[in-house]
Order: sequence, then structure tokens, then C-alpha cells
Amino acid sequence: MWDIPDNATSIALIEAFVKADKPVGAVCHAPVALINVRGKDGEYLIKGKRVTAFTNEEEEAVGLTAVVPFLLEDRLKERGSIYSKTVNWVPYVQVDGKLVTGQNPASSEPAAEELLKLLRSV
Repeated sequence: MWDIPDNATSIALIEAFVKADKPVGAVCHAPVALINVRGKDGEYLIKGKRVTAFTNEEEEAVGLTAVVPFLLEDRLKERGSIYSKTVNWVPYVQVDGKLVTGQNPASSEPAAEELLKLLRSV
């Protein structure tokens, strides 16, 4: 969460995938890589998109709210995403177009299944 949001290589790679109409997936804290990515229209990629990621409550439950540089749930909302979540530690996935996000580690398998569906439809 410290270096990926502003990592030019990461941003360029994700933006290239988006421009090429390829699926993008991220689970748990990994959606942090999306917060500064721009879509084809020049707006933040996640603006107006349904996403999920590690919640403020999950961060608090693991005792890291004072350690991380910002709360991911809050930052995703600040960027204009349509953020949603379920109860802590339960698998939860959001798919919006070719963007797949998962809330927590338990969401890895269902998020991968959704990503595979998108890959098969290409």
C-alpha cells in the first residue's frame, strides 16, 4: 500500500490492459493498485465502478488501521467508486465490466472464477 498506488510501471501496465479491453482483477489489498489508474476516458478507472476490497473493519480487526498509510475502503470511495462489502472474512466479489475485485483473502477463489469467465469470453 505504500509504493504501488504511485508506481508508474504498475499504472502503465493496468492502463494498457484496460485500453486493450483485457480483464483486470485484484483481491484484498491489491485494489490499491487501481486507485491512480485512469480509464480510456481519462477519469479514474474505478470512478462509477462497482468495486470491493479489504474493509475498514477488517483493517481494524487485524490491528493495522494506524499502520497503513490510508484506509483502502476510504480511498476507493474518494476516487468515486461504488464500493460495497459484506461481513468480515466472508468471500465477496464485485464484477463491473472487465474489472473483478474481491474483498479479502477468502474472496480469492470466487474472484479467480469470475476472472476465468471473462477470459473464456474473449
